[in-house]
Amino acid sequence: MFKRRFFGLLALAVLGAALLPLASRAADGDYPAKPITIIVPYAPGGQGDVFARLIGERLGVRLKQAVLVDNRPGATGALGARLVARAASDGYTLLLGQTGEMAVNKFVVKQLGYDPLKDFRAVALVGDAPLVLAAPADAAFNTLQDLQKLAKAKPGSLTYASSGNATPGHLAAAAMALGLKVDMVHVPYKGAGQAMTDLLGGHVQMFFVSASAVMPQVKAGKLKALAVSTPTRMVSYPQIPTVAESGLPGFSYSLWGGLFAPAGTPEAIVNLLNQEVNAILAEPAIRARLEADGSRVQKNTPAEFAKFVNAEAQKYEQLVRQTGISAD
Repeated sequence: MFKRRFFGLLALAVLGAALLPLASRAADGDYPAKPITIIVPYAPGGQGDVFARLIGERLGVRLKQAVLVDNRPGATGALGARLVARAASDGYTLLLGQTGEMAVNKFVVKQLGYDPLKDFRAVALVGDAPLVLAAPADAAFNTLQDLQKLAKAKPGSLTYASSGNATPGHLAAAAMALGLKVDMVHVPYKGAGQAMTDLLGGHVQMFFVSASAVMPQVKAGKLKALAVSTPTRMVSYPQIPTVAESGLPGFSYSLWGGLFAPAGTPEAIVNLLNQEVNAILAEPAIRARLEADGSRVQKNTPAEFAKFVNAEAQKYEQLVRQTGISAD
């Protein structure tokens, strides 16, 4: 009697355990049952905001649920990233994470409050945009080789702007100076707007900045574009050479952005979101809009995106060690 009861209970336990994955999949199948929020850890108008709004609008249509974009600027992206890291792992709070908060901040910010490689699941890379090395139209150099010669002839005489310490533009310029073996002076600003104003006024000699921010000024003849920071040229401006082909092979520093979910988010939800984002990126209108800003658009899996983020983190960790850059 006891044996029959024992084995009966054991059979029920085994059956229950076997059904748990099915129950989980059933729950995931109800997703999304309410609005989704994409947190952008910067103010409206930046590259990450563009990525989030392009994807969010179409994602809402495809999933038949509202997708809200919530801008939470502060602490060089850390404020918004912390909010998502501490959110429920149910797929309803996502992060449009970019180069800074996901690959750089860990090495330059004290008491960050989150671990970008442990507290998130990579969902999908949305875009990988180049930075354009721009200079005043009347600058004494037209190529990277010209810049190098001038910087070596007059060490410390050339200045480069950035949107702030440890921002992607600062890191790209520091990596370029390191590769060219030249001494240049960093001038940090509190945003790209102020830096652009001083670049146009000739108060600084160069600035690594997004294509969307600088190309209108280049077209107007007020600035000139020396090179782009990505390994390949921009589709929309193929006449601008890359830094890599201008004397620094392997140079690759970009402003990328993608969707991340809190760690522990079910794989079924991550895979669904990845599938939908890739479908959106394949739409001609979305692809054209991203490529107009120089962004590379490519299909990717969560595993491929996670591998990309890890490689980026390793690259920036090495650069920070070599240069001593900090966010302070």
